[in-house]
Amino acid sequence: MAKNLKMFGLAHCSTCQKAQKALEEHGWSVDFRDVQKEPLTGEERQQLADEFGEKIINRASLTWRGMSDQERAADPVAMMGEKPSVMKRPAIIAGDQRLLGWTSNVKRALDVPA
Repeated sequence: MAKNLKMFGLAHCSTCQKAQKALEEHGWSVDFRDVQKEPLTGEERQQLADEFGEKIINRASLTWRGMSDQERAADPVAMMGEKPSVMKRPAIIAGDQRLLGWTSNVKRALDVPA
């Protein structure tokens, strides 16, 4: 069975780069999408917000820290459209699994040594 997944992130993000490399080394075919160079549609952003809830916004990011209180209060779907780098990454869709970040739990779920 082929192991294919979709990954959403930023090409310059070191975590996304590490995740993609490790996944490919462990037999995954990764369809990577840089959300800054190829922005998500409103529907795609809504789907990610529905699947991951508030966790889709990276509140530890430099982007978040540089935002005003008014910007932080915006709807996450709109926020990701205005500032794609505020999205927690990588966001991974592998079959019916929806995974966020590159933690030990995410690695275990995808059979990548943690």
